[in-house]
Amino acid sequence: MSADASDLSLVRRVQRGDKGAFDALVLKYQHKLVKLVMRYVRNPAEAEDIAQEAFIKAYRALPQFRGDSAFYTWLYRIAINTAKNAVVSRDRSPIEYDLDRSNEESYDMQGRMKDSETPEGLVLTDEIRSTVNAAIDALPEDLRTAIVLRELEGLSYEEIAAAMACPVGTVRSRIFRAREAIDHRLREVFEGGLGRAEELG
Repeated sequence: MSADASDLSLVRRVQRGDKGAFDALVLKYQHKLVKLVMRYVRNPAEAEDIAQEAFIKAYRALPQFRGDSAFYTWLYRIAINTAKNAVVSRDRSPIEYDLDRSNEESYDMQGRMKDSETPEGLVLTDEIRSTVNAAIDALPEDLRTAIVLRELEGLSYEEIAAAMACPVGTVRSRIFRAREAIDHRLREVFEGGLGRAEELG
């Protein structure tokens, strides 16, 4: 049985009044949800509270869940909205991101960072990380959410479209624009970094 099918069978059980089936869904997704919410709030305890709130909202909304999308993309959408509302109400900026560089579609930085063991390279690596974090933080919210779901959560374009309630084409465009903005910031660092390395040499 696929993950979607097993989720749907648990959802159907919850809809028939089996509260234990919802506990199984909470156990399955609580870690992922807290991790997702941590992209919006800095405090782990607060992230857990927001994830808990998202589960409560999901539980209340489950009678209306028809299974048009996968349960977890529906749950992610609730969590994203709950986290965004919490950030707006507390007027906080999102937390730093560290892109998963093992992801094939992620930024091809390995080639550029082959010399990262040198002191100059290590400085540049830290600078790259902080540049990527700053670039993501500076993105408009829709681009930031799309790139986080893609690079950090590993969701497919279809899953992100379901989570963000928009067409797949819009997701592709948002991710392309986010990557372009991050790439632009990185080019500045590499050009500056190469200049500094030449000065040191």
